[in-house]
This record gives sequence, C-alpha cells and structure tokens, in this order.
Amino acid sequence: MKLNGKVVLITGGGTGIGEATAKLFAESGAMVAITGRRKEVLEAVAKAIVASGGKVLTIAGSVTDETHVRSAVEQTVRAFGKLDVLVNNAAIGGFGNLLHEVTDQAWETILDINLTGVFRFTRAVIPHLLGRGGSIINVSSVAGLVGISRSPAYSSTKGALIALTRSLAIDYAKEKIRCNCVCPALVDTPMSADAISDPVMSAAMAAAHPLGRFGMAPEVAKMLQYLASDDSSWVTGSIFTIDGGYTAL
Repeated sequence: MKLNGKVVLITGGGTGIGEATAKLFAESGAMVAITGRRKEVLEAVAKAIVASGGKVLTIAGSVTDETHVRSAVEQTVRAFGKLDVLVNNAAIGGFGNLLHEVTDQAWETILDINLTGVFRFTRAVIPHLLGRGGSIINVSSVAGLVGISRSPAYSSTKGALIALTRSLAIDYAKEKIRCNCVCPALVDTPMSADAISDPVMSAAMAAAHPLGRFGMAPEVAKMLQYLASDDSSWVTGSIFTIDGGYTAL
C-alpha cells in the first residue's frame, strides 16, 4: 500500500476533500489523525475508517486556536509514535461580495482560518519532521491562480498559500521536508453545495470546465495521496492544478 506505516494529520478532515482524503489514506495503510470543529462529524468519518480496518484518531477543535493546534500535533505523535505528513485542508469560503462590501470581521475570519491556520499547524508540525523528513501538502484553489469574481478574501488566502508553499519548500529542502500545493477548481463538497444545488448556476459552472463537470473529492484525494507517498520523493515546491481544464482556457 502506498502509505503503509505513514502517520498523517489532516485538518478539516470531517467533510469534503478532507473526509475523502482521510478515508483513502487509511485504506492505503496510513495511520490518520483528523481535526475539525465538529466532533460528531469527525467521529462519523472515524467510524467508517475503523469499519474498513483503518487506524484513526479524531481531535476536535479550530485551526484558529493555538492551544488546539499544538495539542492536536502532540496527540498524534503520542498516539502513533511519529508524524510524517501534514495536509492543510481546513478552509471556509467567502463568496458573493465585492471588496468594498467585505467587513473587517469577515476579512479577518477568512484569513485566520484559511491562511493563519495553515501557518499555525505547519509551525507546530515542522519540529517533528526535522532530521527525518516528511511531506506538507497545502490545499489551495484555482482562485489563487486566476481571477474569481466576488471572492477577494478567499482568493487572497489561496494565492498566499501558493507563495507560502514555495517558501517552505526552499527553506526546508535540506531537511528533506517537501512542501507542495494542490489547486482544485469547483469540487462537489459541502462548501459548494449551495451553488451546485441551483440548476442554472450549476449548469453554467459545469460548462466553465472543459471536461464539462465538477470535480469529486476522491479525485482530489488521489493527487494528495501521490504527494504524501514516496512516489513523489523528488517533488517539492510544486503547484498542481486539478481542475477539469479550467485554468487551460
């Protein structure tokens, strides 16, 4: 199995891409720790993983809470004896407003979760990878690569993740710590549920992708699996689009 024996910590592991990634990684032999704000959601994912013979740890809390972040990392290492991979997946959307309509509170909330949360978890994990190597994977978005209307705060955080990924890759390469970034286009997850449930909007957005459909969370998880595995041992500082051709237009 591609991830046999690896210990992986996934933020936002209760739904969407995080859920699909946790399940795929466990099936691939990894020991998985998942974090998220809703304990009951995490436990439902864990139940499915255990039923399939996987090993999983759930740690409820927010990426905005430094105490939770450090505790999650320490609990993972204590439970599984080490840490090999961090998947920074937790994020919220922020769609529908022009910049002059965005409040300070909305701006700060999105940045705190989507960007500073990645900073907090990465800072807490790196000491456990020094001297032994590992993989850090940031889940960004095509919104960090091309203009997306009415999402100034969200797009800003996703663009910043791309820059952060490259910086980390350079700074920690000598420690054999790899850092890469994945940029999905529209994926069928709870974050996009409102848009996808609207027939007119759904049809228009699907048509914007040359392959003519949205992505599915398990498809993104497979790319994350590659970046977490030793198959990508010579890959760092790379930005991967998985977008049905969206950015090729």
